[in-house]
Amino acid sequence: MSTTARTTRPRAKDRTHYLYVAVIVAVLLGIAVGFAAPSFAVELKPIGTAFVSLIKMMIAPVIFCTIVLGVGSVRSAAKVGRVGGLALGYFMVMSTFALAIGLLVGNILDPGSGLKLDPADAATANETAAEAGHESTTDFLLAIIPDSLVSALTSGEVLQTLLISLLIGFGLQAMGPAGEPVLRGVGHLQRLVFRVLTMIMWLAPLGAFGAIAGVVGETGLDALKSLAVIMLGFYATCAVFVFVVLALVLRLTSGVNLFSLLRYLGREFLLIVSTSSSESALPRLIAKMEHAGVDKPTVGVVVPTGYSFNLDGTAIYLTMASLFIASAMGNPLSIGEQISLLLFMMIASKGAAGVTGAGLATLAGGLSSHRPDLVDGVGLIVGIDRFMSEARAVTNFAGNAVATVVVASWTGGLDKVQMRNVLAGNDPFDETTMVDDHAAPAPEAAPEPVSVRKLEPA
Repeated sequence: MSTTARTTRPRAKDRTHYLYVAVIVAVLLGIAVGFAAPSFAVELKPIGTAFVSLIKMMIAPVIFCTIVLGVGSVRSAAKVGRVGGLALGYFMVMSTFALAIGLLVGNILDPGSGLKLDPADAATANETAAEAGHESTTDFLLAIIPDSLVSALTSGEVLQTLLISLLIGFGLQAMGPAGEPVLRGVGHLQRLVFRVLTMIMWLAPLGAFGAIAGVVGETGLDALKSLAVIMLGFYATCAVFVFVVLALVLRLTSGVNLFSLLRYLGREFLLIVSTSSSESALPRLIAKMEHAGVDKPTVGVVVPTGYSFNLDGTAIYLTMASLFIASAMGNPLSIGEQISLLLFMMIASKGAAGVTGAGLATLAGGLSSHRPDLVDGVGLIVGIDRFMSEARAVTNFAGNAVATVVVASWTGGLDKVQMRNVLAGNDPFDETTMVDDHAAPAPEAAPEPVSVRKLEPA
């Protein structure tokens, strides 16, 4: 039935390529306005902030629907537990690699050597540190538990949404056939959520224009020159991690070519660069991974969890930024201090992957907790943090995409035939709905049971 429906149902004409051309034009216009009229450009910054806020508004319902459908449709809880365990183990190993590479490059480049702190930036750094707070490990774990079942979907906390979605998914799983009507309802809700998200995406050119114009207007060209070493060094380190480490891991574990996967996710990378937030592409990553042949339980567990625990780009950023500040302040960190501080930051940064500027707050909070004498140096990073956050977000996103494919290949949740077809361009992603429903029955056909219809491999 799925094959017939797939061949007989016409696919709506895809006009979204115009949207992404408009995004590129908007970015170029934003850069031009930022240089030509800096004061006016800074006033446009709220436009970019508003667009990212609209995207973030949709994150909780997307995660909720995806996880509930993925977990609730599986008849064995061991499947989800196995996926989660392998994912967390993989995240820890890759974060260690990211930290090690950042330490190595940071110590070789010594990017802060010869710089002097501008006292005028101290107030900004102290304000950022105060916002970051001094959260202990116990507070972090307790904060995962929401005040109520509903508040987890309205608070904007990814880990709270993840917890509630897993509990509801397991509850529906335990109900067996009696839970199938609820699953069908969640499936319809998912279609609505993605439809609303698609409408919001048409505002991407405006958001990109405001965000880029604002940051160029604030920093200007002179501010970038003095910090070119740390920026280029960070970009190069992220590139080595993605194109060497991740490419090797992906090829050895699943046989998938990294460049084919990145090309398939090209629109998502453009969106991330224009908004400086990997969270803006999270819903699309979920939909595209399912379409590419990764089963729903794996996508539903690995992608949201990775956005909180698989922060490869953030780990590299915290490493190099800490070394940069310590060197610029004339008080370099010893190897022992580097390891202790960065392990703390790796824990404190959980949940920061998709939040623009969260890396800066984590950096300030970590320094204020371990080396208060260095916290004023965060002001050196403020001017270019936006540019570094783009590479940080892109690296985080690439790491989570690779992690999804790797874990799926380990657990048998990867349809390699579908993956090859999609990456070869033979089965394009449906940009009009963002829902991989090619296996759904035709409208005139009787509905199939949820256990069959929702679990059919993409």
